[in-house]
Formats: sequence, C-alpha cells, structure tokens
Amino acid sequence: MEHLFKRATIYPITSEPFVGDVLVKDGKIAAIAEKLDDPNAEIVDLTGKYLFPGFVDAHSHIGIMEESVGTFYYQDSNEMTEPVTAQVSVVDAFNPDDAAIDRALAGGVTTVMVVPGSANPVGGQGAIFKFRSKIVDEMLVRAPAGLKMALGENPKRVYGSANKQPSTRLGNAAIIRAYFTKVKNYMAKKEAAEKEGKPFAEQDLAMEVGELVLKRKIPARIHAHRKDDILTAIRLSEEFGFDLVIEHGTEGYLIADYIRSKGVPLVIGPLLSFRSKVELKNLSYESVRILNEAGVLTALMCDHPVIHLEHTAVQAAVALRYGARESDILRMLTINPAQILGLEAEIGSIEPGKNADLVVWSDHPFDMRAKVERVYIDGKEVLPG
Repeated sequence: MEHLFKRATIYPITSEPFVGDVLVKDGKIAAIAEKLDDPNAEIVDLTGKYLFPGFVDAHSHIGIMEESVGTFYYQDSNEMTEPVTAQVSVVDAFNPDDAAIDRALAGGVTTVMVVPGSANPVGGQGAIFKFRSKIVDEMLVRAPAGLKMALGENPKRVYGSANKQPSTRLGNAAIIRAYFTKVKNYMAKKEAAEKEGKPFAEQDLAMEVGELVLKRKIPARIHAHRKDDILTAIRLSEEFGFDLVIEHGTEGYLIADYIRSKGVPLVIGPLLSFRSKVELKNLSYESVRILNEAGVLTALMCDHPVIHLEHTAVQAAVALRYGARESDILRMLTINPAQILGLEAEIGSIEPGKNADLVVWSDHPFDMRAKVERVYIDGKEVLPG
C-alpha cells in the first residue's frame, strides 16, 4: 500500500519543519517535499495537522512491569535471586497485551528499548521492540540489544537487606568487576580450545552475554544516578573495554564536559520523578539544557511505568520552561535515542529510505491540547487501526 500524506506541517527532525507532503511505499519513506504527486497512492489529507516521526524511548519497563498486575514483587522486571543474572532476557517476560502499550501509541511512541530493573549489579538482557503487533516475536527489532547493569542504591538495598553482597558501592563495583574478569577467562578458554581444535564443553549463558559486551557487539547499559556512580561506570568501561550507555544519569549535568570528553551517551530521566531517595536529591529540570549545550548525546526516558509512556511529550515539554531548546528536546525523543540504539539509519526522523514510523498530531506535541490522531509503523496504520 502506498500513502501520500498531503499538506502536513512536517517535522523531519534532522532538518527544519515545513508544510509539505510525504510519500510512503512498501513501509518506507519514499520522498518528502513541499509538493508530491503519485496517482497510485492513497491520499491522506493532513491539512492543519502535524506529522512527526514516532517517538523512541531507549529505556523502558513496559510489558515487564505491567499495569493491573500488582506490586513490585509480582512484576517480571527483576530476577532478585542473585546479583549476577546476565543470562535472563526481557523477551521471555514481555507481555504484548500490557494495557499500557496502546496508550503509549496514543502518546506517539512507536519504538522502545525494554530493560530489566536495577535490583542486580548485572541484571540481564534488554531488547528493542516496535508496537506493530501483539505477537512478541513480530514486535522484536533486536535481542539482545544491551546488558542491563546497576550501580548505586538499588542493588545495595536489595542485597544489603539480606546481609549479602553487595551492600555498598564498593560491593556493586566488585561484583561487576568479578563478572567481567570471569568473562575474560571464559573467552580465553574458548579461544584456546578453538586453537587446539577441541570442542568447548563449558558453555555458560551468563558468560556468553558478557562476551558480547566485551566484543562490543552490545553495550553495557548501566543504571547510575549519582555523579560518583557515573564515574565508576566510565572507569569500568575503560578497564574492560566495553561500550557504555548511562541510564538515568541524574547528576550527569554536573560533569557534562567530562562525559562529553569520554563520548558516553546518556538516557536521562524521568524528569518528573519524585526525589524519593538520596541519589535523586540533585535532580534538575535544567539538566536537559546543560547536557545539550555541552554536546553530550542525550535521550530522554520516561522510565515507564514511573512516568507512563503516553505522557512522553508532556514530560519533555517541561524542559522548555527551564531553557532547553525545542529542537534539542525533539531530538532527545527521536533521532538521539535511535542513534544510541544503533538504529539511526532506520528510525528517528522523516527522511527518504527510513521506516515509515509516522505520527499524526492534532497540534504540536508540546501543546497540552495536542492529541495523536493516527500512528503508522512500517507504513501500516496501527492507531486507530
């Protein structure tokens, strides 16, 4: 099916907005211009409407921390039985019938990176999903897409309360360091067996995932709020040579230039979070402006269900009040998370050749009156659908 979206106010993200047309063929954006014609395409008149790429949230627990399931302990986000659980994957817990998914679409979100929670220093494998189906395997974009890890208060609380390691920040780092040391030894044994032409009989799923990290096939996604925890994450990444994404990064704005010098991206948020623990005491709405002005590659997360994905645009608009530029905030919802996820060639902007993940808004998304009227993923209408 071909679609020709006519006379919309288009926000390509990577270029200036304008009033014009977008042609979609075979699930891809075929052309974008002030005026297009195609006699074979179904015309979709968007006069007075706003056309944006689907929003991308690079850190979410949707589908594994479901609505209506109950308290934290009944959710499927944390395997809190031991501090290293690299072998677990969110794919095996993701519920495509989570009621929050349809509401996320109604908030303009089309792609998410779902990660385990932050109870364990080494928590498990994350995966990227598109909300294009109700079958998990049809929603998958990439798995594994990163190894979720955690520093700071959460692992301390979970295991310290049971009188187990880790109960301190020292313990958090030691657990991670010991894990990657074991992975290096595991890799050396595999390599030696291959050189000798012998079968390797010690396959360990947790070690295999760590090998993907050390070979830089997937990044470590490390939960770190406080400045010292961010610095520990960077130190560990340099010690073991893995790619790093900082999750939350609440105090990242305090060391923005240092983070920029290290080339480490941040997925920050939620901005509207309650300062519920000591590591959130320096939460600042100005962090969006500061990090962007420093040139740090930054995306904005809701940390669903802390802030529901349907309120993505509402949360982002708050940063406008504190001096952030609209263009920077829009990039933090689209092309920046796409780049952090390694999907910038496919999603995150309205450009020829990219997936036709398009959202029709009644007004600009940062207008509190704005509503999503239609959502297309890979050129197929999924809302109202």
